[in-house]
Amino acid sequence: MSMAPSPQDSKSQLRKTMGFWDVLLFNIATVLGPRWIAAAGHNGTSSISLWVIAALFFFVPGALVINELSSRFPQEGGLYAWSKEAFGDFHGFIAGWTYWIYTVFYFPGLLLASASMAAYVIGARGASLAQDRAFLLTVSLGLLVVAVVLNIVGLNIGKWLQNAGGVGTYVPLVILALVAAIVVYRHGSATHFTLRNMMPAFDFGTVSFWSNIAFAFTGLELVSAMSEEVRDPHKTLPRAVFGAGALIALMYIAGTFAVLGLMPAQSVDPQSGVFSAITIGSSALGIAFVGMLAAILVTVGNAGGVGSTVAGIARVPFVVGIDRYLPAAFGKIHPRWKTPHISILVQATLSGIILVLSQIQSKSVMTGYQLVVSAAIILYFIPFLYMFAAVIKLASRMDRSTNEHAVLVPGGKMGVWICGTLGFLVVLLGIALSFVPPGETVGTLSYELQLILGTGVSVLIGLVLYWRGARSKSAQK
Repeated sequence: MSMAPSPQDSKSQLRKTMGFWDVLLFNIATVLGPRWIAAAGHNGTSSISLWVIAALFFFVPGALVINELSSRFPQEGGLYAWSKEAFGDFHGFIAGWTYWIYTVFYFPGLLLASASMAAYVIGARGASLAQDRAFLLTVSLGLLVVAVVLNIVGLNIGKWLQNAGGVGTYVPLVILALVAAIVVYRHGSATHFTLRNMMPAFDFGTVSFWSNIAFAFTGLELVSAMSEEVRDPHKTLPRAVFGAGALIALMYIAGTFAVLGLMPAQSVDPQSGVFSAITIGSSALGIAFVGMLAAILVTVGNAGGVGSTVAGIARVPFVVGIDRYLPAAFGKIHPRWKTPHISILVQATLSGIILVLSQIQSKSVMTGYQLVVSAAIILYFIPFLYMFAAVIKLASRMDRSTNEHAVLVPGGKMGVWICGTLGFLVVLLGIALSFVPPGETVGTLSYELQLILGTGVSVLIGLVLYWRGARSKSAQK
């Protein structure tokens, strides 16, 4: 009778396929989102200061924390492994479960925004198509299928989608910045910028938008879930985090300036506003084809963003399945392609169902989009609370001073406490503000009830699975 493979047997089948440039482009594809620039433009000039505040008090501390934890504990599962190391199996599971289940809500929002942007491939006529439900659902499901197939076939194949995604995301935003600079120089800015109006405006819209700004800066931790598939992870991961982080922060600020330079805030669509702006700017310069080229590139970029998230997040239930807190099938490796295919397929299937339901149940395309984005932020930020608490808890471990590969947070334990506390408070605030519906939301009470029900049931399902897995493990001892 053949023996079941041990956890280490499953992990040992993973292939080390990712180098520095793969990880850097993976980070850009995962974190940088044109839709967040569009949302910032829709929010107005105060978004400029919000980007700076979020970068200083969340993005930088988060990058330092991720570098320390990923270099000290370069294990498959990333954030799940760090939380488990600091707080034990139960808290590790909660962090891992919410980190995975958030994608069920995140993918619909990302896919809908991606489909909306893809409509601009045909130029200015795409503006009406970007609001068509049938078009959005068809393109969204198509992007999801492509990302899933490529990542099941293998990371050595799927990583090229992520690489193309990093390039396809960044280049159109560079085009946007250049086009805006020329148009503003020749014709003036569509928005009047002053130091005063770029400061945070503490109104209803800005308050509810804060969680989106913080969420837009997340994702650098994702590739750490694939540490055992990265070549020389102790050196590669920190270098790629610093490099990608600088490029991302710069582009969020420059991109928001560019969008508002080309069109007023009230005209910016929070999903596809970047490409409305590029279309307006390129048409004004008599080079309309540039707008279509940018839309094609960003469609590839968004597919890469979906692909990178599928690839990274799927490794979490894979490791949890190996630990037997999820059904053992999650811990299986495809015999030919050496990928956690069960995890990827379950993740994609649930995301597809939520994608369709979010549009069937919502009163408008935008309400459905905002609902899945808010649910994703709440679930995603729960494991970040664990991450920032974990770096503080693990700061007293002996390995922090003896591990020659560790890339430590500057300033010793005081630096760890400052970064951990700042990140924890920003995340906690982001969760609270995610329950505040945007000003244009249709049916505020219904929106909040659906949000509470969706996130609450998602966590409850995880608890049931944990208790089931814990009883099963106990019975086997």
